[in-house]
Amino acid sequence: MKTLQDPRMVGHTSDGRLVRRPLSPHLQVYRWPITMAGSILNRMTGVSLSVGSLLLVWWLVAAAAGPEAFAQVQGFAGSWIGLVMLLGWTASLFYHLYGGMRHLVWDAGFGFEPRTLNPMTWAVLGLTAASTALVWVIGLSVW
Repeated sequence: MKTLQDPRMVGHTSDGRLVRRPLSPHLQVYRWPITMAGSILNRMTGVSLSVGSLLLVWWLVAAAAGPEAFAQVQGFAGSWIGLVMLLGWTASLFYHLYGGMRHLVWDAGFGFEPRTLNPMTWAVLGLTAASTALVWVIGLSVW
């Protein structure tokens, strides 16, 4: 046994002999394809949209409750943590939108060719960044 992995690679057969068994690939060895990372990110943004929607509900309830409650929510949303959360929610919204469109194209049976598979995922990332930046530039210029 020459490396630290060797003890984990040793097993026993049914008759008791020692054998070397291969390890499964893990995150330090296996490189995720961009399509796999994009698909996982699409699911994660769906969860973050659900959680972020609680902020929207809080804002609507506070607007109905009166000016004091609404000012409290506006104060939180205008703080640095509120702005970071809103930025993440905006990026999640656009990524989930474009990622969902990519999945619809895939569900229709298109886009699985090697020349289009990875560029579609990179396009989703690019559109997300551009859309998020555009919305925030417009929003901050109006604010």
